[in-house]
Amino acid sequence: MNESIALLSATAISIGFVHTILGPDHYLPFIVLSEAKKWTLRKTMFITFLCGIGHVLSSVVLGLIGIAVGISVNKLVSIESFRGNIAAWLFIAFGLVYLVISIRNLIRKKKHTHPHYHIGGEQHLHEHNHLNEHTHVHERDIVRTTPWILFLIFVFGPCEPLIPILMYPAAQNNIPGAIMVSLLFSIVTIATMMSVVLAFKLGLSRINLKPVEKYSNVIAGAMILLSGLAIQFLGL
Repeated sequence: MNESIALLSATAISIGFVHTILGPDHYLPFIVLSEAKKWTLRKTMFITFLCGIGHVLSSVVLGLIGIAVGISVNKLVSIESFRGNIAAWLFIAFGLVYLVISIRNLIRKKKHTHPHYHIGGEQHLHEHNHLNEHTHVHERDIVRTTPWILFLIFVFGPCEPLIPILMYPAAQNNIPGAIMVSLLFSIVTIATMMSVVLAFKLGLSRINLKPVEKYSNVIAGAMILLSGLAIQFLGL
């Protein structure tokens, strides 16, 4: 390994870590959805890993295609920026839809009573909610396909810092160096995502969340929506 590749490898490791930690969209959706949907630790970590793979692999593939066809760094960065814009709006749309559905379901879960009269004047009160009778098929489908929606969003979500790092060894025709830099960046990014999610998952398991449990889906939708807004308008 020559000195430049060693330096790029160290850069890829540090940037992969910082890039992930400073981007709450890399871990916040998994934390809040895991609590809201009662995912097991194994399922949470698997979904995080799968989305992490999609996140980094899409940028690696784009970078390698760019190298093969001779696309400049500036053009690749522009493409990544466009993909990032799409991912941000997908986050916003997903969070908003999830939030609205969760609020509607919360309202429908609220029990209320109706008086019922029988022949002879006898009366009794009937307590019920409207959740089961009014839950639409598309609302259940959104909940069921949540992990795949997340995966799709993360595939669109770019790793912008990877492109400049990847292009340097490629410009020197050092394909093993380019592969090593990409691999290190990917491993660190995914490992950081999973570590943060794991830390929060274990930490939250020690906290009594019963008082806010019924609001967990509303909180999840709001957090995802805020993550998308932060990406789009704050550049996180």
